[in-house]
Parts: sequence; structure tokens; C-alpha cells
Amino acid sequence: MKIGNVEVRHGLFLAPMAGFSDRAMRRVCHEMGAEYSVSEMISAKAVTFGDKKTFSLATIKEDEGPVALQIFGSEPDVIGRAAEILTQKDWASFGLASPVAIDINMGCPVHKIFSNGEGSALMRDPELIYRIVRAVKESTYLPVTVKHRTGVDSSHINAVECALAAEAGGAELITVHGRTKTQMYSGGVDRETIKKVKNSLHIPVIANGDILSADDAISMLKDTGSDGIAIGRGAVGNPFIFSEIRSALCGESFTPPTLEEKVDVALWQLRLAIEDKGEEKAVPEARKQIASYLHSFRGAAQIRAKINRALTYGEIEQIFTEALKEENQY
Repeated sequence: MKIGNVEVRHGLFLAPMAGFSDRAMRRVCHEMGAEYSVSEMISAKAVTFGDKKTFSLATIKEDEGPVALQIFGSEPDVIGRAAEILTQKDWASFGLASPVAIDINMGCPVHKIFSNGEGSALMRDPELIYRIVRAVKESTYLPVTVKHRTGVDSSHINAVECALAAEAGGAELITVHGRTKTQMYSGGVDRETIKKVKNSLHIPVIANGDILSADDAISMLKDTGSDGIAIGRGAVGNPFIFSEIRSALCGESFTPPTLEEKVDVALWQLRLAIEDKGEEKAVPEARKQIASYLHSFRGAAQIRAKINRALTYGEIEQIFTEALKEENQY
């Protein structure tokens, strides 16, 4: 599968996650086998205002692999202008990589986004979806992609209609999270609706939702017929999942990481975050991600509590060192 000039051989995507899919996570996941990543969501309106914090979310380094920038908004002209600004910005002059696509968020279920008519609220109006995609398509030479859900609630499952509107507007790829807005991130994933979207479109469709292992990935691909999978929460604290899935797709054996390897990668991700944001900001922001690497440790809850109080890299490194020492006693 190709998205613009980018070949995504095995269909392995890192899904966008606000507060998670930052540069450090994208770099680590790329190293572990993610072939394509999507940034944290970026406010289109803030881009047009020239907000510096917003532009920091849009920066990409060469070693992250192909990265699309995800923008959100509800006004076609504003979101189109934001796409134009992000496309035309001279990223190379700052030593940064350019985005490989513009992704439009039509799936965020968070109340403050939804109540503003953005994110998953756009699924209430397929005609507006068409106009937004069309506006972005006319504002950038980059591929335009869309991520949405199955619908707003169980009484309004209209993913096919929304996907067709996006395709008609010029979208070159659709990612479907198999839940409604009201489900948020819980409840079963509706693979049947993802399959219906896939069977209705002429462009690639990526399946998203509850992919926590290679078995989940293989069954998702089989059940939906999708062209690839987007992994979000399943990659938090477990970037190794991309290597696991790629091995399964290629019929190769996979050796799970040792506890020592998990610690090494967790600390590497933290160092990348510190390099990017500075220790004072990076450590508090990264705690939830770093603590997720502890899933298979004995006494993980107590160790996480210690990490959640840590303020420096040195403190977290010491916590991990002590945790490994405890593990090796068994």
C-alpha cells in the first residue's frame, strides 16, 4: 500500500493519541517496526493563529520515519488554511522533516472537542465532512487522510456514509476506530462496520481498536479485510507489538523482550523526551507512558506509584534498577 510516495509494506500504523504519540514515542515505535505514524492532534485554528506551542506538536525529526500531521477543526476554510500553512512551512530550515500527509480528526470523543462541533461531532454531518476534506485537498499537495469512528452512538452508525463523503472529497485513506463516540474507549469493537466501510470504498481502509497482540492484529485483518491496522493504546509501554505483528505477518518467530530490554527501551524513550522537551517538562508528561512498561513486573502498582512521584531521569532510572534487582531475586 502506498500513501503518496510512502510505501507501507505491512500496513503497520501508530495511531494518533493526544498526550502519547509525541516525537519520543514515534521514534521508539518506528525503531520497533511501525511503518507510519500520525501525530498528536493539532488545532487548525491555533495553527492559523501562529501559536508556538501548537507548532511544537507539528515538528517531526528525520529518525521518526514517515509521519502525518493530524489536524482538527470544524470550519472548512480554517482547516484548509491550517493545512496550507503546515504544508508550506520550511521545516528543513529548522533541521526538521516534512509531514508525509495531512490527517483530519473526525473521531475524538472528548467532550470539549465534541461540544465545539469538532472531532467525532463531524460525523453528524457527512456533507460537512465532504466540504472539509475538499478544502484541505485544495490547500495541500500532500495526501489527505481521515480518521473517524463507527458513529456518534449505537442509534447512528453511519461510518460508511461518512467514509464515502470523505472519499468523494478527495481523501486517499480512511482509518476507522471500531467504536462510537459514546463508547469512548470501552466496550466491544465493531469489526463488522469496519468491514462495511472497506467494502464500500475504493481507497485503503485501516482498522483501529483493541489491537493488543499479533493474534488481535491477524484476526482484525481477517474479519475486516482492511488494508492495515492502526495501533494506539496497545503500543503504550509496548512498542514491541509492531515487531511481534510483523513477525506474525511474515511467518517468522518472535522472541518477546526480556524485562531488561523493556527497561532499556523505557529509559531510552524517556531520554528522547527529555532531549526534546527538557527534564522538568518531559518527566511528568512521560510518567504514564514509562510506567506502562512495568506491566509484567511483580508489584507493578507500587513501582508505578513511585514513578508518579519522580521528578528526574535519575530517580526513574533508580526505580527501574531496583525493580529489576527485585525481579532477578526470583
